[in-house]
Amino acid sequence: MLPRSPRRHVRALRALFALLSLALPLVLLPGHPAQAAERTVAGGRLDWGIKTSFQTYVTGPIANGAYQLTGGAATVGENQFRFHSASGGYDPDTGAFEAGYGGGVHFTGHQKDDGSHELDLTISNPTVRIAGDSGTLHADMRSKERGTGVVTETAQVPLADLDLTGVDLRGGTVIAVTGIPATLTAEGATAFAGYYRAGDALDPVTLTADTEAPAEPEPEPEPEPEPSDAAADGDAADGAIADGAVDWGVRRTFREYVTGPIADGSWQVADGAQDGGALFRFPAASGTADPERGTVEAEFTGTVRFTGSGLDLTLGGFTVTVADGEGTLAADVTTDGGEPAADRPLITFEATGLAPRDGLILLNEAPAELTEEGAAAFGGLYPPGTAMDPVTLAFALDGDAELPPLPDLGSEPAAAEEPEPEPEDPTAEPAAAKPTDDDGTPTTLIATGTGVLLALAAAAYVLLRRTRRAQHNGTPKETDPS
Repeated sequence: MLPRSPRRHVRALRALFALLSLALPLVLLPGHPAQAAERTVAGGRLDWGIKTSFQTYVTGPIANGAYQLTGGAATVGENQFRFHSASGGYDPDTGAFEAGYGGGVHFTGHQKDDGSHELDLTISNPTVRIAGDSGTLHADMRSKERGTGVVTETAQVPLADLDLTGVDLRGGTVIAVTGIPATLTAEGATAFAGYYRAGDALDPVTLTADTEAPAEPEPEPEPEPEPSDAAADGDAADGAIADGAVDWGVRRTFREYVTGPIADGSWQVADGAQDGGALFRFPAASGTADPERGTVEAEFTGTVRFTGSGLDLTLGGFTVTVADGEGTLAADVTTDGGEPAADRPLITFEATGLAPRDGLILLNEAPAELTEEGAAAFGGLYPPGTAMDPVTLAFALDGDAELPPLPDLGSEPAAAEEPEPEPEDPTAEPAAAKPTDDDGTPTTLIATGTGVLLALAAAAYVLLRRTRRAQHNGTPKETDPS
């Protein structure tokens, strides 16, 4: 029979081993943080040239065609289209990602005698879905089949397979991936009117997306009393514009000229104007609209200044007048820092269908032509009658009507900063590195758990040695801690 004191050590030893058995699974588990809630994608852009050789073919001497941007899409760099206003969802734990982007590109070529085109293809509203190391780019497609001329329009065609090998999207708040390899799918080849085959390489895809935590549910608003008919029509009856804006990108090729290698310049907005990438928004300062008569008179705030080699052009003080189904956009024009030429009519556009809906008059992407005065304002770069970027007008006749949103390009991804090296101390011990595991868990967290485990094991070992020594001597023996 063991002496009484060693029995006490045995009980303590058993307790330690029980503690070890409980601690071991906890320490060996990966140090993952608590599961994060799925985040909402709100803002961002997708840059994609679709297929550069196709662009060259469309605009070259064979097809002798062109492309037009729609829905606020822009161009960026060389041969890339920029789609905007990402919206969707993102799971930080798994990296699963889905975002839809706005805007479209309309390609036309091989014009016929009747003015139609044999090549007629529109790609718009791309959506990217990513799971693991692969993804798919979907898009709305409208295409005319080669030879037959049959037009097919399909929503969200799986257009391109995306290869994200080596890309880990877990744990972020701003998503940014550059140069994702893309290949044409079988469905995409069909929607592409047979110009390419499934598996053909497409241009790589670059995308960004801002994410935010899910919004807290808002309490139900108290019901408001129904206004009388007289009160409901009060704002619209006098024709005063409660809010409004004119959206205009001037001309795509002009913007490309400004930022290209010849002018090597840029543009700046000021005085309340906003830059939407492919268009500029100028807020309404004052004005009136009469939907029944089809007339509008409005003034806007904001300026845009284009500068570059041999170029200094400022447009501001915009006004819009609409009558008899035609609109005119005029502006104060300043060149080379001189005195502004006031109220120069720059473009004219078709302006019909001004009936308000939910208190909002909206004229969306009306085609526009350059006037003689406008041609002079641009220094003769374009002759009168040149097609300029379309115009969008929005006028709120009451305070509850909302203007269409400006394209949201998201935030610029922050560049990774290299940490500055600490000054070396020749007497200091080398600092231990703190790498991260493949899943992003700091190794120091696991090392801390392992240290606790080793401390417990050491205590058990010391107690076991003392117990055996006490058994060997036949008497209980208390020792000083060592």
